[in-house]
Amino acid sequence: MKYGTRMGSVAKAKTQCAIVGVYETGDLTPSAQNLDEASSGYLKKVLKRGDIAGKANQVQILHDVPNIGATRVMLVGLGKAKSMDATRFAGIAKAASNNLKTLAAKQVLCCLTEVDIEDHNIAWRTEKLIEALSATFYSFTNFKGKKPQKRSTTESVDFAASSRSTKRQIESSIHNASALSKGIAEAKDLGNTPGNVCTPTFLAKRARQLARQYRTLSTTVIDEKEIEKLGMGAFMSVSRGSVQPGKLIIMRHNGGKPGTKPHILVGKGITFDTGGISLKPGAGMHEMIYDMCGAASVFGTMVAILEQKLPLNVIGVVAAAENMPSGKASRPGDIVKTMSGQTVEILNTDAEGRLVLCDALTYIEKYKPETVIDIATLTGACIVALGSHASALYANDDNLAGNITSAGESTLDRVWRMPLWEDYQAQLNSAFADMANIGGREAGSITAACFLARFAKKFRWAHLDVAGTAFKGSGPAKGSTGRPVPLLFKYLNDRANEA
Repeated sequence: MKYGTRMGSVAKAKTQCAIVGVYETGDLTPSAQNLDEASSGYLKKVLKRGDIAGKANQVQILHDVPNIGATRVMLVGLGKAKSMDATRFAGIAKAASNNLKTLAAKQVLCCLTEVDIEDHNIAWRTEKLIEALSATFYSFTNFKGKKPQKRSTTESVDFAASSRSTKRQIESSIHNASALSKGIAEAKDLGNTPGNVCTPTFLAKRARQLARQYRTLSTTVIDEKEIEKLGMGAFMSVSRGSVQPGKLIIMRHNGGKPGTKPHILVGKGITFDTGGISLKPGAGMHEMIYDMCGAASVFGTMVAILEQKLPLNVIGVVAAAENMPSGKASRPGDIVKTMSGQTVEILNTDAEGRLVLCDALTYIEKYKPETVIDIATLTGACIVALGSHASALYANDDNLAGNITSAGESTLDRVWRMPLWEDYQAQLNSAFADMANIGGREAGSITAACFLARFAKKFRWAHLDVAGTAFKGSGPAKGSTGRPVPLLFKYLNDRANEA
């Protein structure tokens, strides 16, 4: 999809579809008013008929409106102007995008950027519209034996600009939103790729491809032989059970000043999770191709900042392994030594994500990071607690937690901060090792974060449990959501703006 800007009269614009807004009171946005005047009150006549009442997310398509350059006009209900907020606008953008997908309109003029939202400028509104359009027109058909029949669809969208100043703002946001959309698509593509293809080796190859594609990126891949030499016993306790060799993947974007401390993202990359010897139930196991969505979000965020050319030093680390039952797999009751020297009693082999992550967290100490955020589909307990709306946030630094929360609110990729109190640490006590890898049935998401916190004491660290938000699991509409790439992209952009 190509995006651009257009100035001048909307009524005179030659386009296959003009998208304008109408409020529940019957009031028209400036562009809709322009169309109404040019067509001798045609839009208001339509509103009087009652087919569209201006309620939020209502849509009506008008064809061949008199004296209008556009062959179609899409009227989009905005609801009441006083109650317009970010969440409603995102819903309106989605409704408009979904209806646009049903049309054979190759070139579109969108005027919804003129909708006023308190505390959200035209750049934000443009970005939300592009995100909605990209999400609507995204499809994953790589593994269809018979490719879906191509139909005429939208190829370009211009956003109406009322002045040169707004034109510049829109153009800047198009650049950022296009970069973000490409990153989200990267995360979705990797998340949706099945486990027989998306192996740790596949992810390593993709990281190397990106390094060849982007000048500021360098990639290092550490294989199992070196992983064992580094003393990553927890990582190897997971990877050893599979014929697919594990990989620790490091992608470095050198966009900031040399010597500046990097911000590091660490992704859980369990490319398929059977649970190991602690085998999962078969009914929902197919969803475990998404157990690498944390890693996918790291790839997606790296692609987004690379496309944007973000002036910040960022390192993306992916702990990639497959969790399988075999004669070489870990047994419940095994005790392993982590890279940090701490020992772990593995009471449940299905709590494997924290085992690969803990060694990855120890490994990145060498970079002396400014901040560290790990992202993982870590616990089912998180889904029980928060559902699919908010990701769980844990942090050992209040300022870091605040920055992540703020980024989530701005992007609507929200988080909810959970407690990381010392009280919960006792649940991880082990009779024979320094700690157990699970803490019992109570507070499962919290004790998983408490486990990771033991390996993150040397830097400012946050953990995002995205088990409920990174994917939709079953049925024809299943798939990766690309979250939390928007949040991470915004967080890193905020840090770059501070520098």
